[in-house]
Amino acid sequence: MVNEPHSASSGSASSRSDGSSSGSEGSKDSSRCSTPVLDAERHERLREKMRRRYDSGDKWFSLEFFPPRTANGAVNLISRFDRMGMGGPLFIDVTWHPAGDPGSDKETSSMIIANTAVNYCGLETVLHMTCCNQTKEEITGHLQKAKHLGLKNIMALRGDPIGEEWEEEVEGFNYAVDLVKHIRCEFDDYFDICVAGYPKGHPEAESYEADLRHLKEKVSAGADFIITQLFFRSETFLTFMKDCQAIGITCPIVPGIFPIQGYHSLRQLVKLSKLEVPQEIKEVIEPIKDNDAAIRNYGVELAVSMCRELLDSGMVSGLHFYTLNREVATTEILKRLGIWKEDPRRPLPWAVSAHPKRRVEDVRPIFWASRPKSYIHRTQEWDDFPNGRWGNSSSPAFGELKDYYLFYLKSKSPREELLKMWGEELMSEESLFEVFTCYISGKPNRKGHKVTCLPWNDDPLAAETNLLKEQLEKVNRRGILTINSQPNINGKPSTDPIVGWGPSGGYVFQKAYLEFFTSSEITTALLKVLKTKKYELRVNYHIVNVWGENITNAPDMQPNAVTWGIFPGREIIQPTVVDPVSFMYWKVRALRHSAFVLPCTNIGKP
Repeated sequence: MVNEPHSASSGSASSRSDGSSSGSEGSKDSSRCSTPVLDAERHERLREKMRRRYDSGDKWFSLEFFPPRTANGAVNLISRFDRMGMGGPLFIDVTWHPAGDPGSDKETSSMIIANTAVNYCGLETVLHMTCCNQTKEEITGHLQKAKHLGLKNIMALRGDPIGEEWEEEVEGFNYAVDLVKHIRCEFDDYFDICVAGYPKGHPEAESYEADLRHLKEKVSAGADFIITQLFFRSETFLTFMKDCQAIGITCPIVPGIFPIQGYHSLRQLVKLSKLEVPQEIKEVIEPIKDNDAAIRNYGVELAVSMCRELLDSGMVSGLHFYTLNREVATTEILKRLGIWKEDPRRPLPWAVSAHPKRRVEDVRPIFWASRPKSYIHRTQEWDDFPNGRWGNSSSPAFGELKDYYLFYLKSKSPREELLKMWGEELMSEESLFEVFTCYISGKPNRKGHKVTCLPWNDDPLAAETNLLKEQLEKVNRRGILTINSQPNINGKPSTDPIVGWGPSGGYVFQKAYLEFFTSSEITTALLKVLKTKKYELRVNYHIVNVWGENITNAPDMQPNAVTWGIFPGREIIQPTVVDPVSFMYWKVRALRHSAFVLPCTNIGKP
């Protein structure tokens, strides 16, 4: 691992690059000066974010997902969270399925999917919770667990009956209003609470007017906002909203949008919701019911038209999409509406977590930059997180490396694809060098397959790495196998689409950084160069092998900032550091991932 210690043009921005990296050494008392957090929204509650957007008229959207049935489905869903999160949803929500053990620790449970979205994908998340088939004590236990996992938002629902009709829960709750009251009684104001609204009235309600009164009772009991059941005409929702306002409901009401994506999914959803599909939609759908592409295109057009009518009404600023765990149709609709906004700028150079206790976190080691989910997992038990500076890392407290089975730490690519990229068998050093070189260059390997990931980086190269692409390709060909790097950046605007981060009006800096595997022979030759007068005072290095033997010129094992930013009215932010002690912990993970790297390999960070 190598970085420039002093250069005036050194600074710090981020460290995405060719491999995995980011880590943190866990000194619990390392948070010393409370540097202002860059993204103010990290400190806002969901209801505050929503209210601010309603007051300003800013357009926004949210997304609903349901837990998958299989472990592979969970891996795919988390990848979808990452992709759809790029569009800027205000929040996502995760449904609760009583038959699927929703409060358990299974990777397919509602609780764990919601936990992963918050902690590992950095998404504001609402967890559904129903009264169905649960006692009061069981519900309280689920809520306590949700709080422990960092979930701050609950959608309180009665839920659908297990059988044909609702059976009374003797030791539980039979109405959503009772669940809302229970949450407020047991957890006070900790959770933001959402409840469901029915633009056509709940199918079991005595009347539409009676259902509105029940909705007002839920709001009066402590609900903060409402998401509606799906509907097919914009005027249905607008009438419902006016009726809600007329009886004194003043909280935000978000329309639930269901893009028609297939004939059978439409029939199933209509059956569950007990809604009637308008005749004009039936007349279009029936002749093309066996043509999924035609139905999806029609569904997109219908949803875009209805959403525009809602947004143009002046009464609606947010839209909630029932995605059915699909992304193409919803993404297309949002882009056509102009509310899918991929902002290349980041609040910090690394992927943030949405867990409440990590809101002040603004410093991390660079090593896990390309595997932030791993870093978050290993530091999840910390009580405090570095804020303002990393400090001395004399007592690291990283979690043990024993949870590689967890679905959110697995590669997004199936084993068969990985073997095509990396080869069934490595016959020589050169075949190993080729894997790394093809990843950097983007060119296919000798069998025609592109290498789109490495064990240390599950994503394609970051745009920042392309600034070093030519140099990295050369050194990888020669046996310096890079897994993390960042270019030297001297005072780029914080709005720069490649290296920018933080709010507008600032400037970001980076020190050049390179992390790689190489052989003992190359290490010896490199050290001879680094110890000359030309480089000794200009380059910090830390070299360690599989046995833990290490060589470094880092003074007193102190952390070294490699990314920083200057912003109006704020202290200098130093969000990324090279920390020698953390590097020894990262080394264990890096070398464990290098199962296909030659056993004599050293890992270095100039």
